[in-house]
Amino acid sequence: MRLTPKHKAFLLIAPAFIYMGFFIAYPLSEAIYLSFFEEGALSLANIRYLVGSPLSKFTEAFRYTLTITAIVIPIETALALLIALFLYNSFKGRDLILYMVIIPLTISDVAAGLIWYSILTSNGFMNNLLISLGLIDQPIQVFGSEFKVRMLLAIVVTEVWRSMAIVFVILFAGLQLLSRDLIEAAEVFGASWMQKLTKIILPMLKPSLQSALIIRTLFAFQIFGVVWILAGRNIPVLAGEAYYELTELRHEGVAALYALIIAAISLSFGFIYIRTLRARHLEVTL
Repeated sequence: MRLTPKHKAFLLIAPAFIYMGFFIAYPLSEAIYLSFFEEGALSLANIRYLVGSPLSKFTEAFRYTLTITAIVIPIETALALLIALFLYNSFKGRDLILYMVIIPLTISDVAAGLIWYSILTSNGFMNNLLISLGLIDQPIQVFGSEFKVRMLLAIVVTEVWRSMAIVFVILFAGLQLLSRDLIEAAEVFGASWMQKLTKIILPMLKPSLQSALIIRTLFAFQIFGVVWILAGRNIPVLAGEAYYELTELRHEGVAALYALIIAAISLSFGFIYIRTLRARHLEVTL
């Protein structure tokens, strides 16, 4: 049997559809069923548990997840953009700095949490250094239920150190694709550094910035390992509560509902990024 171009096209995209069906559509349908159905009938029991049970920390987890995301992503984006602009031009030692910035990308979130826990604990490197320099007399306590603000700060520092490299790699790659002719032409006409940044570099960097923000936001709402290592349930987050409900309380439906909420929030932010960071100079008008 001879394949027509139409059949070949369907054959070529079939692996992608199979992958999406098996790894996305099927788990999503199972999560919806576990969340809203009980013994084959529609049920809102999991929702009532989530918002009304004294065992549930949904409201607190939602607030902390948004707080961490709102703090970490702007800091990471600003730092990544500054470092990418600094490394845009070649100079001696640039490759060494580039490797140093990317190194945390190879470290898992659990390993990063353990590293910073050992640094910030009462007997850790930071306290020993400050005591040896005579800056403090007693170790600074960071971890414990009574030090939530300090633990939150530790989580932010760890997350920025660990995952800023993701944003940096995307923005740095995007910078390499920019036309230097436009920047040089702006310099000829006397444009300042800020004018070149706001009128040329940032508008042309929108596709890379959009991709970086979408990917980083998806990871931010799934934050778990760093928080679990540094704070446990003292600072609950959505992914951590899903893990706790599933493994400790055996509430599969509640855990699935947490997963759907994380997915819905991530999709909402992705839509916002796509709408607000559209690169209109790349759009073709027919």
